[in-house]
Amino acid sequence: MATLTQTEQDFTRLPDLPAEVFTAPLKKPAHVGDDWLEPKQTDYTAEDDAIWNDLFARQMAVLPGRAATAFMAGLEKLNLDRGGVPEFGTLSEDLDTLTGWSVVPVPMLIPDHVFFWHLANRRFPAGNFIRTRETFDYIQEPDVFHDVFGHVPMLTDPVYADYMQEYGRAGWKAMRYNRLKALGSLYWYTVEFGLLQEADGIKAYGAGILSGPTEVVYATEAESPNRIMLNVDRVMRTDYVISDLQPTYFVIESFEDLYRQTVERDFDKLYRNLGAGFTYANTAVIDVDHVVNRGSLEYTLRGGRESGAKPV
Repeated sequence: MATLTQTEQDFTRLPDLPAEVFTAPLKKPAHVGDDWLEPKQTDYTAEDDAIWNDLFARQMAVLPGRAATAFMAGLEKLNLDRGGVPEFGTLSEDLDTLTGWSVVPVPMLIPDHVFFWHLANRRFPAGNFIRTRETFDYIQEPDVFHDVFGHVPMLTDPVYADYMQEYGRAGWKAMRYNRLKALGSLYWYTVEFGLLQEADGIKAYGAGILSGPTEVVYATEAESPNRIMLNVDRVMRTDYVISDLQPTYFVIESFEDLYRQTVERDFDKLYRNLGAGFTYANTAVIDVDHVVNRGSLEYTLRGGRESGAKPV
């Protein structure tokens, strides 16, 4: 295998992880190989398909006018409204024709270096399971609905699709510097919870927003959260919330703007100047920020989800 300490990466081969690279320990299921890919997609039941359909309908009731134009176009291009959990083979054929990507099944969250490797080769790993009725409103580990409905339509946009591939390639550099937390923050505030300024208002393109009915309204319309124009250096120094609505969202001008700020950035210099931890709290507004909306932070200050606060 290739190693992460090499200057030039061979993205056709899965890299070894040097001992000095810090990553979250994950136990690999016995039935998958080093690539963590499932032998095949789950045979979903009628109830599984019904859960997908109900989740789909719930989102489509709130997304028009709030989701990025590229996302809504992607849903249509991939025919994700055909009913039931999409078949990955058919989905991948359609996606490959559009941008050269495919969707591959994985059993759970996978190690960082494996995730980066799949992205670098234009493969999007999707959870090979769907939530239950009991976890219908919130599931901590991303399932097939979050991964396919939330992420995959955006991969029909050529510039965004290229950004995702470059993010995968950038991941190996982040590991060489032990700066996965910083790169993870960039993923969080763009791929998962990114906002886009369109001509008729701010829209969501992040999968964490698009796959949840409360957050898509909160992120685009509520008074509580800060909305700040994306600054990569600042974002990679900023903490984030995993299990609640975000106090702060970052806004891009376009996907070309996102690509320019990230892929064309000298990350070697940035990583050398980053600390091991975060510099800014997730509620912070600092002097370099271009603020679109300085939030009241009412939802967060009242205690968020656990307190029963309204997402206003």
